[in-house]
Amino acid sequence: MVSYKELGLVNTKELFKKAIEGKYAIPAFNFNNLEQMQAIIAACVETKSPVILQVSSGARKYANQTLLRYMAQGAVEYAKELGYAIPVVLHLDHGDSFELCKDCIDMGFSSVMIDGSHFPYEENIALTKKVVEYAHAHDVTVEGELGVLAGVEDDVVAEHHTYTQPQEVVDFVTRTGVDSLAISIGTSHGANKFTPAQCTRDANGVLIPPPLRFDILEEIEKQIPGFPIVLHGSSSVPQEYVETINKFGGALKDSIGIPEEQLRHAASSAVCKINIDSDGRLAMTAAVREVLATKPGEFDPRKYLGPARDELKKLYMHKTVNVLGSAGKA
Repeated sequence: MVSYKELGLVNTKELFKKAIEGKYAIPAFNFNNLEQMQAIIAACVETKSPVILQVSSGARKYANQTLLRYMAQGAVEYAKELGYAIPVVLHLDHGDSFELCKDCIDMGFSSVMIDGSHFPYEENIALTKKVVEYAHAHDVTVEGELGVLAGVEDDVVAEHHTYTQPQEVVDFVTRTGVDSLAISIGTSHGANKFTPAQCTRDANGVLIPPPLRFDILEEIEKQIPGFPIVLHGSSSVPQEYVETINKFGGALKDSIGIPEEQLRHAASSAVCKINIDSDGRLAMTAAVREVLATKPGEFDPRKYLGPARDELKKLYMHKTVNVLGSAGKA
């Protein structure tokens, strides 16, 4: 077994406390390769933002769990090399079993999510509590989930969303002992969060998605004041990336995300962790497609992955400064 402390990582306990008090959210950026890790750390060091390196079950299969562990340790050292030792969390995103969560804890993760939201309520509680008991024995923090987000992201698939029921949250967090709670208030996984029919258009014809259910968030905050809340599926799907991808051979249709001003509003509440994955995928894909389309003779991966990394860094700097409010909080 490897302790996350040996890798220079931290858990989320103090980070979330400071975020709630400071009315900002910590970025949880998914990664599964070198360029993503470089961009995330470089962006967060430059803006002096704490960061959660987030790994899905699919990412572990893709990149290899041992390599990811050493990449996380390398991320800590890379931040120091860049000139500022930001707090770095290594977090399992959407763990679906006790065995997976245990394996990640034993491999050096400092935080895990156990997503039992697809189970009946009592089964969700039992599973979440089991993970919490093991994790807390190793000083690892745990995120649970109530409510179901629609959409597709790696191994997570749901056709319909179910809003979190505020009347359940006190019972859930009390009986499970979780350190944070992911809720469903209208966000969803993937780049196609809404259909055009669900949106309205502004004066310029731009599609405006329906607002998040801040009334549910406010009621949850009343039920568990000061408790760390997490938003999944919170990419904004920048249309400039969608347009670039489609311009250079892509076929993304009806790609609509969460407006950034809504995320900034959420970050000023008890929402202290916001997950962003699809935006990063779009940024990198747009850069790669443009290079390969405009320089068809190029075959050096560094010549298209390098620009992809640079675009991802630029995007994530924008997120920490202008959306999450986490810049300068490391």
